Amino acid sequence: MKIAILGKPFDDEAAPAIQALLDDLIARRAEVLIGESFRTFLDNRLRLPEGTTSFRRGDSLRGVQYVLSIGGDGTLLDTVTYVGSLQIPILGIHTGRLGFLATITPDRIAQAIDALYKGHFNIEERSLIRVDTDPDVFGSLNFGLNEFSVLKRDTSSMIVVHTYIDGEYLNSYWADGLVVATPTGSTGYSLSCGGPVMLPQTNNFIIAPVCPHNLNVRPLVVSDQSVISFEIEGRSTSYMLALDSRSLPVEASVQIAVRRENFNARLVKLNHVNFLTTLRSKLNWGLDRRNPAGIQV
Repeated sequence: MKIAILGKPFDDEAAPAIQALLDDLIARRAEVLIGESFRTFLDNRLRLPEGTTSFRRGDSLRGVQYVLSIGGDGTLLDTVTYVGSLQIPILGIHTGRLGFLATITPDRIAQAIDALYKGHFNIEERSLIRVDTDPDVFGSLNFGLNEFSVLKRDTSSMIVVHTYIDGEYLNSYWADGLVVATPTGSTGYSLSCGGPVMLPQTNNFIIAPVCPHNLNVRPLVVSDQSVISFEIEGRSTSYMLALDSRSLPVEASVQIAVRRENFNARLVKLNHVNFLTTLRSKLNWGLDRRNPAGIQV
């Protein structure tokens, strides 16, 4: 089996589990590829088995069966950009803070690897959002798993986001910005803007204003078959575009349209993990002392 590993620095307490992971893969005669920057971090902390090789962004991962993402949810979002249209299944190992997407804790790594080899897992297809701009802003990395945002810069005054769905005028949002989120991103930035939580299989986008100056606007759910476009105006001549964890300043003249990407992210989920249990355990969804005792949170 050919397995690629991407990750971010982790605490010393997670080091024994990561070492055991590497040793286990080599013992199973796996061909292991490690992201270049993560390998530099590991070289100074762990004993890397012989035979592991490095790769960097832009190198082809064709032929890789699985990608392991070691870190937090941000690491998994970045991993999606390495995989892209290859749609290689991604297993998220949680060494970060929340772990909503990366659900495998260090003490369950051995169980997760065994499940990969035995096929005891499910694949969740997660839709992606694609951003097209003129002139081009994000290059080949113009897709994301969570959300796309248009935001004012620093302490500048609010902006006005004129929004269109399939060419038809929707609304002009007077706000600090606007978020368009996927179902996966419904538990991220959109949630903090008052947006709804959506199940991962829902074929929709959420349009949520950031700190709106209108009392009569609320987040809106639209079909992800729609094309959503924007025109921005404000006192500033530039603003920020953000796609998951990547953000860039752009001039106000940039034309923007978002739509669903034509490929998905594929997340590996073990049989004991699903979206609803994660929602309850990570966000305390429905936590109420009146609920029946014995129901697993």
